[in-house]
Amino acid sequence: MFMAVWRLLSLFFSSWLGTVPRGSSLGILFSKSSPVGVSNSEPTSSGFSISEMVTDADLKFLIENLEEKTRENEKWDNVIEKRNDLLSYYAKCCKPKDGPVKYLSSTIFENCSPEKLRDFYMDNDYRKQWDKMLIEHEQLQVDKNKGVEVGRSIKKFPLLTAREYVLAWRLWEGKDNTFYCFIKECEHPLAPPQKKYVRVSIFRSGWQIRKVPGRNACEIKMFHQEDAGLNVEMAKLAFSRGIWSYVCKMCTALRRYSTISNHQLSSGATALTLIKKGSLACFLVIETTRRIQRNCSPGLEATDSMTSQENSAATSVHRPITGGGRKLSRTPSKKLLANGLLILGGVVCLSRGHSSLGAKVAMVYILTKLSKRGESSSESSPSSGA
Repeated sequence: MFMAVWRLLSLFFSSWLGTVPRGSSLGILFSKSSPVGVSNSEPTSSGFSISEMVTDADLKFLIENLEEKTRENEKWDNVIEKRNDLLSYYAKCCKPKDGPVKYLSSTIFENCSPEKLRDFYMDNDYRKQWDKMLIEHEQLQVDKNKGVEVGRSIKKFPLLTAREYVLAWRLWEGKDNTFYCFIKECEHPLAPPQKKYVRVSIFRSGWQIRKVPGRNACEIKMFHQEDAGLNVEMAKLAFSRGIWSYVCKMCTALRRYSTISNHQLSSGATALTLIKKGSLACFLVIETTRRIQRNCSPGLEATDSMTSQENSAATSVHRPITGGGRKLSRTPSKKLLANGLLILGGVVCLSRGHSSLGAKVAMVYILTKLSKRGESSSESSPSSGA
């Protein structure tokens, strides 16, 4: 009986290493069969639009979770850490007060490129050959403008009712062949709930694929959170005992995938073929802007604390104002204003669909330089007023 339960739950938790749009390693995968609906950001004939189902805000959420920049009071428990000659795997989990268990994992595949691993994860036709959990999967709709894809998948659960996933996902490409994918639950008119399945209502999952510096290897870091209606402790136990064998099985399939003469993805539009390169650049600009704002905040606080002194020295525009052991020059504020206006223009430039990738990269570079210059200016201003 224990073996049956263990097999059941281990099969379930294999999903978050294989449940992502079209091959992601986090959950369910969706076939590349001919799309039911394709749009250019406008609604389908049914009036249903998917363009805003996954946005850059979700990318920010994913990156913050992968970098563990969320709640500081969360307690993470190590689940497993194993390796062999071809791969290494590490996972930990956390049970927040207001949601399902969260998992973070890192898998490093030796002798593998980021592009190959990305294509492997996003190839559902090939996944059907080695992952026997999938009962069916289908693509429901693709938004060509935003690169958002929606799909439906059914996964079998021995001794339990099969689970149904209706998910939306999107991919981004960053610098140095770094790729991101975020997946979340959604509703779609082409996939109404069915009584014979249990619809998974909470699903947040995503990954980052990147090259390991100095090695012929790549890493996939994953964040996963879902509620499939299983007992939390039993699910954690099954995961810890069954995930390593599943990862090894995945690694074997990945090696075989590399020997297949470029196993082709279907020719239809998918989130992979519509991967967004400019959106990540725009996201970096936003982060650069926030970094400059953080650098400005100490000066602003100092200004607030020195109002009386500022009034008494109003006749000296360029005179440094001292207060609380700080000196603040008014001149840099004009530079910050100019930099802010340039950043605003940069965001507009990066948000324009017709801007070339080279222009966007150049703009990010310029803004990064401005950020660093702003930092050095704020550091040097006290000494300049001495």
